[in-house]
Amino acid sequence: MAVKNSTYIRRNWQLYLLLVLPVIYFLVFKYGPMYGVQIAFKEFNFFQGIGGSEWVGLDIFREVFHNNDFFKALRNTLLLNLLDLIVSFPAPLILAIMLYELRIVWFKKFAQTILYIPHFISWVIIGGIVLQVFGTESGFINNMLTGMGLDAIPFLSNKHYWLITYLLVGVWQSAGWGTILYLAALTGINKELFEAAEVDGAGRFKKILYISLPGIKTTIATLLIINLGNMISIGFDRPFIIGNVAVRDYSEVLSTFVYRVGIGSGQISLATAVGLFQALVGLIFLLGANYASKKLADESIL
Repeated sequence: MAVKNSTYIRRNWQLYLLLVLPVIYFLVFKYGPMYGVQIAFKEFNFFQGIGGSEWVGLDIFREVFHNNDFFKALRNTLLLNLLDLIVSFPAPLILAIMLYELRIVWFKKFAQTILYIPHFISWVIIGGIVLQVFGTESGFINNMLTGMGLDAIPFLSNKHYWLITYLLVGVWQSAGWGTILYLAALTGINKELFEAAEVDGAGRFKKILYISLPGIKTTIATLLIINLGNMISIGFDRPFIIGNVAVRDYSEVLSTFVYRVGIGSGQISLATAVGLFQALVGLIFLLGANYASKKLADESIL
């Protein structure tokens, strides 16, 4: 067995060589920082360093779980991610099916390009665009409304309007990238299935329902697992840039909370404890979603 493995490695050494840089990246930037996780169990002191700081056990976690701002940030994280899952997850799937069904090639390519562009725009730039479009006093939409004699809508200063704006901006920014994945999966479906269904008199809707969707169910399940695994974690850029003090009841999430207490207040141990909590709960979500998807797959096979 060892001889076969060594022969295989010698024959495919180029593939193993390609793995060197990714492995180094993960060792340095993913596993290396795990050394600092012990800060969550210490009263961290900058002058004494990680090794010299005093062990306090679970005292930091007790402090976290007695912090009302932490539970508000946790609630907002779960709420925003759940709403994102409901609103943003189906959007790229619907767009991919619509694009796949288009027959005008030039329009299809044009639409794909327009949809992909927002994903590559920095959230700092998107924040400026949001302010120019939805701002209460200087926003394009409110200028148009007040010009027609209507009241301005506080898109960014009222927490309920802000929540709708947050979700719609998220769909606009992320839908194009998800569409790429679904289009790639749709392209892999056997074209003879569509031809056979057309011969049998199936319309476009039935072909989507009975061929397209079942053909990409594995991709849908995989992306759903990834989204469920990220339920407890949330990006820093989007809520921080779009959010403001007026809507902190909704915009304060775990990532901004960690930034505020860790960088802003210098409570490094507290911020590390929250980060470790996020990682552990995210792992539980991921394993649970993976287990549920396997059970559903086994039942569908039976």
